[in-house]
Amino acid sequence: MRPCELHDLGLLPFPEAWDRQRALAERRKLGEIPDQLLFVEHPPVVTMGRNGQEKHLLASPEQLAELGIAYVPVDRGGDVTFHGPGQIVCYPILDLREWKRDVGAYLRALEQLLIDAIADCGLTATRWPGKTGVWIGGRKVAAMGVHLSRWVTTHGFALNYDTDLRYFRHIVPCGLTEPVTSLWAEGCRATKAEVVTALTHHFAQQFHLEILVPQESFS
Repeated sequence: MRPCELHDLGLLPFPEAWDRQRALAERRKLGEIPDQLLFVEHPPVVTMGRNGQEKHLLASPEQLAELGIAYVPVDRGGDVTFHGPGQIVCYPILDLREWKRDVGAYLRALEQLLIDAIADCGLTATRWPGKTGVWIGGRKVAAMGVHLSRWVTTHGFALNYDTDLRYFRHIVPCGLTEPVTSLWAEGCRATKAEVVTALTHHFAQQFHLEILVPQESFS
């Protein structure tokens, strides 16, 4: 099993987390560090993927700023999405040359670990044919968007735990009209720590990794 270092970044503004991802990805490409698994929570922010459409942004960046929501265009795939308090955001920094050189397989593996972790919390989540992400009863609970450079991944997925879903009124999430939900809204009473533990366990299973917790956090 390959090693993978686990880091909990706590509450961190999106641009700072993105800078850390990119720095770690460059080190991973050089073989200086093993795979990395980052968990983080962001202050309110709307991000627009490179395939996004401006019409899916229902409030201007200026209007979002007045509401205390940052706006950041990013290099991941996918459309517009929201990150904020109560959400579990996961950024894997993986070298897929050591797993499978297959972006589709990577996305399906992320979906499966989410489905398995949510099952551990007592809920049934599913895929939606032809769409990326994870749903509970036709309501989207986890959004995904990734970027690869020389087969090293950045970005990842965001799972709504007890997120204030009213924030999603300002966008068409991922360009889809289906409603969004959260684990809490669906009746899950597992703690956030328990959900992160389940996600970590199933992440390790999907990618055949040994999870390590460094004694010192990276700078």
